Parts: sequence; C-alpha cells; structure tokens
Amino acid sequence: MKIMLIANPVAGGDARANIGRAVAFLEARGAAVELVLTAARGDARRAAAAARDAGFDRIVAAGGDGTLNEVINGLVPSTIPLAFIPFGTTNVFALEVDIPFDLEKACDLALRGAPCPVCVGLAGDTRFLLMAGVGFDAEVVAAVSLWLKRRTGKLAYVVSGLRTLLRRPRSSFEVEADNGLRCRAYGALIGNGRLYGGRFSITDQASLREDALDVRLFLRPGRLRLLANVARMLLGRPPGEDQVKRFKTRQLKMSGDEIPVQIDGDSHGHLPQTFRAVFGELTLIIPVKS
Repeated sequence: MKIMLIANPVAGGDARANIGRAVAFLEARGAAVELVLTAARGDARRAAAAARDAGFDRIVAAGGDGTLNEVINGLVPSTIPLAFIPFGTTNVFALEVDIPFDLEKACDLALRGAPCPVCVGLAGDTRFLLMAGVGFDAEVVAAVSLWLKRRTGKLAYVVSGLRTLLRRPRSSFEVEADNGLRCRAYGALIGNGRLYGGRFSITDQASLREDALDVRLFLRPGRLRLLANVARMLLGRPPGEDQVKRFKTRQLKMSGDEIPVQIDGDSHGHLPQTFRAVFGELTLIIPVKS
C-alpha cells in the first residue's frame, strides 16, 4: 500500500516523536510511506492536492482538526480514502467518530479500516468537516493567541472567550434557508458533526452520513444570553423557540456587516457566506460503528 502521510510536527505542542513512531509502524506492516511535514499554513492543503494524481492508495493526515481541514480542502473531490491520526489540542473529529487516541491503534485503523463516503460542509468555496460558527464563537477563535495555544492548549480559548465577552457585541445578521425560513439571528452554529469544542454536543442531530447540516440560530441579543442558552442545551434543557431555532437544511445564506465566521476551529473571514451540504466527494477511513 502506498501512503502519503501529511503530518503537523507542532500539533499538540510537539508531535515529532509520534510522527516517527507512526512512520515506523506503517512501514513495518508493509506500507510505502511518503512523509510530508508541514511548516506553515497551507502546506497540508498543497500536499493533499499534489497527492490526488500521484498514485497513492491512501492519504493519512496526522495532527489536529485544522490539519485535517486543510488536507480535505486539498484532496476533495477524490475517491482516495483519507485516514486521520490525532495529535492536536482537542481532536474533535477523532472524538466524533471514535478514532483511537492510541497511536498504534490509529495507525492500524488507517491501514485496515474500510472506506466510507461522507458529507462535508461548504462555507463559500471552502469545505468543513465538523462545524461552522457565526458570531461570538468565531470572534473567540479569531482572537486566540497561537503562542498561548501551543503552551496551554484549551486554556487559550478560555482566555480569548473572556476577552471577547468584554468587547462590544456585533450586530445581528440575516439568515435565509432552503426550507423557506427567513429571520435575523445574533449567532449560529452549523453542524456537519455532533460535537463541538471537545465532547460537547449542541448540533446533536448532525451526522457525517447524512446529506444535511444541523443548524442552531441564536435569536436574541447579548453574549451572556447566548452562553446561557448554550449551557442549557449542553445540559439537555433546550431553550424556548423564541431563543434558539433548530432545523436541518442542505443550504442556507447568511449576510451581515463584518460578522466573523469560523470553520473547524479556524477563522474563515466574515459574512456574507453561503453554507451547503455536499455528500460523497470525500471518503474517510473511520470505525464501522461510527
């Protein structure tokens, strides 16, 4: 089996030793491994794009959710199966589909797992696998210190969140879905997967196997109100329909004045943007039970 391993050596702080172990494991089981180490943003995307027509049997991304997102955006549309070895800070995708955090078990899955076609989300022309956020959480992501993230992990998001709470709130934005819905909102989470920021579940009806996005719109102003509604959902106590609107859609448009957007935990510009579900242009190696 010919494999391209695209690995982020600074994922989770320092992943070089684990990357070396992964290469040794794969080669010991007969795989021919071409290793590409990323050094800057965009490297993983370019490597995956180059691999599309280079005769590889599988692509393996090793790093965090950001590395995986880049690889997907370089690879698709493609029938080459993509596997993932989690080295990052949070690794939401690994939690979403039960990819083992044990290095050897993750490598074994990458070699022996069965390919599965899945849905991806589109934000404009950029794909996301897990989720997109509009408003407050995207502001938090944009303000995270990469220096602090490398040294403290998730704590960097807490610090950024507290700072963002003290800033002046953004205005509302317009939402138009393909089910005929039109409304204004002050925040949105768009799930292609169930999990958010770790083991938390807000878009709990989302599925990578379904050709649809699971949407939560926050309809009332105020960041403290937004956080309170998120907390209620995490505790299994849904807010009233006048607070949060829940629905599934294959496409929705959002427009507003300088409202930030994030996808898979990385900043993705501002509104206006169109979000779509696209099924079948990506094939993943994931555990059967997921």
